[in-house]
Amino acid sequence: MAETAFFLSDYLGQQEFEGHISSEGCRAILSLASASVKIAALSRQNGLGEHLGAVLGGENADGDEQKALDVAADELIEEALRTASVAAYLSEEREGAVMLSDKGTLLVACDPLDGSSNIDTNLTVGTIFSLLPFDGSTLLMPGDMQIASGFFAYGPQTTLLLTVGNGVEAFCLDGTGDYRRMDWQVAIPRTTSEFAINASNSRHWQTAVSDYISDLLAGKTGPRGKNFNMRWAGSLVADAFRIFRRGGIFLYPSDQRDGYEQGRLRLVYEAHPIAFLVEQAGGVAYDGQIRILEITPDELHQRVPLIFGSSDEVDLLCKGA
Repeated sequence: MAETAFFLSDYLGQQEFEGHISSEGCRAILSLASASVKIAALSRQNGLGEHLGAVLGGENADGDEQKALDVAADELIEEALRTASVAAYLSEEREGAVMLSDKGTLLVACDPLDGSSNIDTNLTVGTIFSLLPFDGSTLLMPGDMQIASGFFAYGPQTTLLLTVGNGVEAFCLDGTGDYRRMDWQVAIPRTTSEFAINASNSRHWQTAVSDYISDLLAGKTGPRGKNFNMRWAGSLVADAFRIFRRGGIFLYPSDQRDGYEQGRLRLVYEAHPIAFLVEQAGGVAYDGQIRILEITPDELHQRVPLIFGSSDEVDLLCKGA
């Protein structure tokens, strides 16, 4: 007999009943899911009358060029959250917080469209999000304060990986427009033989990263005694999804280029939510020395190095373990 479908709304209702998330948190996640369905539909239509990979001529708050789909995704998410009684929306595309409800008790931090350089290349892009408590006093909190985090990946499947602090669940958008739980126990293996890094930047790497990657590339005859494969999608959600599915280590370290000395990924919008998911799935996430979830941002658009994935490899590089 076929197993009864279990949907995102069912899961969130169960987690609310068990005390892992509030009703406001459930509404926020369901609102994000609603926006994601529209973003996924837009991405499927790219090039059919509208060029969503086109640069609009402006820059976001981080100084990156804004693509048409970046802006559309940001607007869809804000619109959806306005119906969810969320206090404020923090977006990578905005300079500051968008205040939504003076009665809300949650912040939603979001990278509306991760991997936007891939819009026109038919590769996976996504939406990364984080839920945080808000009492009106501060927008800047350590990652350990997160209530929930996750990301939607728009690829061959539209999927959601979600944590509410009680493990990680995987959902897939089905033909009815609902997110249905996938038959998959999300757990990052401790060991791996895959790594993800942009090797074109190797001449700029710090010594520790350069030596580590050299050992991996030496393969079975090198100090590690086994062969490793490199994977790099150029989209954080795509590389992360692969690691959640079968293990691996992802590295976007600081390096010697101007503007990369403190890393390149955004702490609030990318590193914190990914790190929360990673730890809930049994992996680890560091900036190279410090556990990502222990870092309190100094400002909303702070950048940070990010190394995460299978614990044996991350610990070896970051802790010498």
